[in-house]
Amino acid sequence: MKKKKTLLQQKQQLALLGGGAKRIESQHQKGKLTARERIQLLLDEGSFEEIGMLVTHRCQDFGMEKEIYLGDGVVTGYGTVNGRLVYVFSQDFTVFGGSLSETHAEKICKIMDLAMKNGAPVVGLNDSGGARIQEGVVSLGGYADIFHRNVQASGVIPQISAIMGPCAGGAVYSPAITDFILMVEHTSYMFVTGPNVVKTVTHENVTSEELGGAHTHASRSGVTHFACTNEVACIENVKALLSYMPQNCEEEAPVYDYEIGNEIKEHLNNIIPENPNQPYDMKEVIEELVDTESFLEVHKEYAENIVVGFARLAGRSIGIVANQPASLAGVLDINSSKKGARFTRFCDAFNIPLLVLVDVPGFLPGTDQEWNGIITNGAKLLYALSEATVPKVTVITRKAYGGAYDVMNSKHIGADMNFAWPSAEIAVMGAKGAAEIIFKKQIAEADDHEGKLREKEAEYAEKFANPYGAAARGFIDEVINPEQTRVKLLKAYKMLEHKVVNTPKRKHGNIPL
Repeated sequence: MKKKKTLLQQKQQLALLGGGAKRIESQHQKGKLTARERIQLLLDEGSFEEIGMLVTHRCQDFGMEKEIYLGDGVVTGYGTVNGRLVYVFSQDFTVFGGSLSETHAEKICKIMDLAMKNGAPVVGLNDSGGARIQEGVVSLGGYADIFHRNVQASGVIPQISAIMGPCAGGAVYSPAITDFILMVEHTSYMFVTGPNVVKTVTHENVTSEELGGAHTHASRSGVTHFACTNEVACIENVKALLSYMPQNCEEEAPVYDYEIGNEIKEHLNNIIPENPNQPYDMKEVIEELVDTESFLEVHKEYAENIVVGFARLAGRSIGIVANQPASLAGVLDINSSKKGARFTRFCDAFNIPLLVLVDVPGFLPGTDQEWNGIITNGAKLLYALSEATVPKVTVITRKAYGGAYDVMNSKHIGADMNFAWPSAEIAVMGAKGAAEIIFKKQIAEADDHEGKLREKEAEYAEKFANPYGAAARGFIDEVINPEQTRVKLLKAYKMLEHKVVNTPKRKHGNIPL
């Protein structure tokens, strides 16, 4: 038995070395951690239980039978993050560049299956050169096996992808299906086809960083939700994200201790400018409404005219979707609609109540928007908020014009509680535009066109640019003073705690993709 125990120990030590000391050193020189170091940072100390440490590839071609590494380029297993069960796979770039083989894929699939059976999140730490070309179609089949599980797990357990190195070709589609993607600046990239292929086909000269780096995907494409300065910050972000989520779709998110104190927020009275066309920062409103330093913004650099993110209200997780008047006046466009819709659907899938803060002048006009599908893209946000059955509360701080009023969680599409500040303007359009249409003839006939326009603009504003017409019809449940907003939210969510919605039987809806 002693000899057998020694053999086991030798194999375990060999597996821990991955591709060997030289390649580990090379990984460190690139500013990257190893697969195992990343797991140590992510999971609670001493909690990691490895699965498949002694797995090896089965390839007999191209001399591969002479190159055998225990674990085959991915470390898989489970452990805890802040005491809660999490499954993890971490690709090892020191072994064949982290390339995906048949057995590599089987290891990932095994922990995904376990995660589904046991109702716990999966975190993927991706650092791979793509499919292992020596294995041909079985490697491609391995990717498809993972994709299929990603889809089956979607909306059942949270799935988080951290891109810690290269992610190219078919490898990008697994992260794309997961709920959140995090990238590391300057050491990770994602693209379907690399710079060389791009140059050959389209004659464009572009670097890997420009084509698919963290900043590109965080600001231009919206593929990644977080661009992190280094790997440690990336893993800390993963842990923070997990803290707002339940383990699975059948559970509630964890509740943190909170002592109710003075919840009146006087600063909110001074945020809305006197001039209705002057911008202000909606994030100031958010910070006043939520528990101190609990707001975690998602997609911070993308479609900045809408703000989405997680926060806590009296220790409980909520998801926030808010127009941002400090960017493009808070107008809805293609990108902001997609951003808001995707986040809304995640929250609804995992029982996280929604708070919608509204200051929206409408949808962005123009040929670019129309030709690129603002109609179907705007409908995505409408669909997502209509479909959501979690507690949904809306606060209109200022403008709520036209179809955008409907879309932003109005009473008509299923909001549970709709509040408005006295500064709210709920109308088909702004007073000036409305006056120009309604009183067109009178303005044209007047000696002083500008004076008549201002007069009629003021007349329209007095009648419609306020929350009271909507309140009279019950579309607004209560007009509240800004400083009362947090108190009202605490009571509303408490009242909605056990909300149940019985939806029609169907296989699934057909969201306008």
